[in-house]
Amino acid sequence: MKQTTKNVGKFFAVAMLSAAVAGVTTYALMPEEREEMTSFAELFPQSVQAMPTMFGSSPAGAMDLTKAAEASVNAVVHIKSTQLGKVQTVQQPMDLFDFFFGNPQGGRQRQVQTQPRVGFGSGVIISADGYIVTNNHVIEGADEISVKLNDSREYVGRIIGTDPNTDLALVKIEAEDELPTIPVGDSDALKIGEWVLAVGNPFNLTSTVTAGIVSAKARKLHVYGNSGIESFIQTDAAINQGNSGGALVNAKGELVGINSVLSSPTGAYAGYGFAIPTTIMTKVVTDLKEYGTVQRALLGISGRDLNIHFDDEMKKKAEELGVNEGVWVAEVVEGSAASAAGIQADDVITGIDNKTIKTMAELQEELAKHRPGDKVKVKLIRDKKEKTVTVELKNAQGNTKVVKNVDMDLLGAAFKELPDDLKRQLNLGYGLQVTGVTDGKMKDAGIRKGVILLKANNQPLRKVADLEDVLKSASQSPEQVLFITGIMPSGKRVNFAVDLSQED
Repeated sequence: MKQTTKNVGKFFAVAMLSAAVAGVTTYALMPEEREEMTSFAELFPQSVQAMPTMFGSSPAGAMDLTKAAEASVNAVVHIKSTQLGKVQTVQQPMDLFDFFFGNPQGGRQRQVQTQPRVGFGSGVIISADGYIVTNNHVIEGADEISVKLNDSREYVGRIIGTDPNTDLALVKIEAEDELPTIPVGDSDALKIGEWVLAVGNPFNLTSTVTAGIVSAKARKLHVYGNSGIESFIQTDAAINQGNSGGALVNAKGELVGINSVLSSPTGAYAGYGFAIPTTIMTKVVTDLKEYGTVQRALLGISGRDLNIHFDDEMKKKAEELGVNEGVWVAEVVEGSAASAAGIQADDVITGIDNKTIKTMAELQEELAKHRPGDKVKVKLIRDKKEKTVTVELKNAQGNTKVVKNVDMDLLGAAFKELPDDLKRQLNLGYGLQVTGVTDGKMKDAGIRKGVILLKANNQPLRKVADLEDVLKSASQSPEQVLFITGIMPSGKRVNFAVDLSQED
């Protein structure tokens, strides 16, 4: 369970607003013409079944949540993620024996076996054929995933896609029979004070249920960093360790959020928990299933909440701009969607389409429903006058192309960690040796078998996973280039630029 303190304080917004944050998988550009997008209802048809308007009240007149609980518990699963132990090479400090008798370049190396790491969390079945939503931090780095249902059946989980910046992941299991699901509701329709249930499957105890109310909406906590998309539903239903990835359910028995963050100074429940709303979840998992990665659409501004209640600087700014609420635009990125639409610094965004915008979190949540190429109407205040502009959202590459998931095959090469004997011969501490090259991006860049890769985009390459990580980041950047520093077996230094873009 992600944790944060209850007192969030004042903060600046992310530099680039996005419709949805790109996952950790790599990209390949598709043709400029926008293909028809598949909807969440088409990809997960079992998740949108009709529900009764409201479960009844108890004889005493209080809200009866028993049916909502009964309808939910069987669709919430226990997830066990395991990172297997790995062999690592450790450089021991140089001693006098090394200095005088045989290894003046450093201490001896030894192989160390790390211990397996096991984590636990929850997940929500959203389709009868075995698709499960959970938090990215529940399965991040997992070599093995085990999914246990409420009836104790156990399955091997397979990762379909992940999105660290919304902390969501999509996992698939293969079951013999149709699985119980929770229908997905509309988190936008939630009201402050409405009853909700937090359903989790922590510590393999089978599903547990706690009840509370919606305390607030569109909370931003900065737990996912500057690039994160955060617009949390805040609830006082008890959410504890192991409940990450569980369901926040309304009184109809509909899924309205994925439990994610615990606000506590101690690490245990202390009054508030936070869930990712389904408005964000449905867009992210739809992209993950269809493309393997999230389609990220950028507005292209930096700014902050025009909060006059807690910030004297913003109060003064509001008086200058003639507006009390909204998102103040501090800077517009050149060549961005906002720039093309004529949005300017010192504009105050007050609405997107038909949604009133008061905070950066609300703006992020509204944009999170869209993909590159979507057009939105942005209402803003400029020079104390209201104005509406149409913005065509763009992706990180500055266009509206759809991107799809690719893997290391794009490079067309095979790699292995540099053997210890070759490290000693070349006086190197790390590196990846190219063991084979076929048709691909590395061959096009002039990289051949035997070349030793030391750094890519200034990141040291100690293992193949390091190259994968750099490739993922580079494929999401506007440049889409890997700048590689290497060395030939002869000791000659070489440099390469690997173009990751693809022909339409």
